[in-house]
Amino acid sequence: MELRHLRYFVAVAETLHFTRAAEMLGISQPPLSQQIQRLEHEIGTPLLKRLTRGVELTEAGRAFLPDALQIVQLADHALEKARGVARGMSGQMSLGFASSVAFGTPVFELIGRFRARYPAMELITREENMALLMQDLRDGLLDAAFIRLPCESSKAFNLRVIATERMMIALPAGHALSQQASLALTQLAEETLIMFPREVAPSLYELIVSTCLRAGFCASRFQQAPQIASSLGMVAAGSGIALVPASLCCISNPQLRFCEIENNTLFTDIAFAWRRNHPSRSVLHLLSLVSEG
Repeated sequence: MELRHLRYFVAVAETLHFTRAAEMLGISQPPLSQQIQRLEHEIGTPLLKRLTRGVELTEAGRAFLPDALQIVQLADHALEKARGVARGMSGQMSLGFASSVAFGTPVFELIGRFRARYPAMELITREENMALLMQDLRDGLLDAAFIRLPCESSKAFNLRVIATERMMIALPAGHALSQQASLALTQLAEETLIMFPREVAPSLYELIVSTCLRAGFCASRFQQAPQIASSLGMVAAGSGIALVPASLCCISNPQLRFCEIENNTLFTDIAFAWRRNHPSRSVLHLLSLVSEG
């Protein structure tokens, strides 16, 4: 039994007319009648009763129609689903987020535009530190990821920068210099510097550490926080100061103050990363939105 035979039968059953069904199917009437006869022969009983004007369903035809219709609809659905996935219009896309970009407004504006344009696409998201993120992207567990640069391991992937952020100083609200609009790092050299673990973002870690050491900070007074964002909780508790991306300044905490870095040379990029070979259609669609700005 061929799928096209079921389509032909359903068309005749719904129109109760061979000529109209043939027009709807885009074929001539004689081949349509022949294919219906083949279907009836295969089943072993008439499905349609030919009348002077039109046709009517036999008892067997009425029993056969619901299942035939369901099969045709399921086949159409499967076909459209496969085509949608191939075009990147539906299916799933797995996206990773570096923990430090969770507050980056451009990232989520981009995701919002993607959801609006491709509502049938299911986004599966995962937040991880940079080391795990790069490994999952390399292993194909993620289609793409939003990462923070600089990142040495990112050189193995295609990258598109979507935002550049300056680093800011986070101070406890009660700090003597917390009301200053900007500070030189040398003014804070005696402070405890709260740092995220190196594995969270190794290249950014090295950039911050080297800059602070040149400003007179003492490495023995560095203190580690679990993540970039969690370092702010330690600052608010008075444990030290931290250097964080400007997007984290959106965190509202009365025990925190943020100020600019004088003669700032500390900048970090948020980038979209994907594998160089055979990106999925959905990744290409997201890239096109990045290009639109």
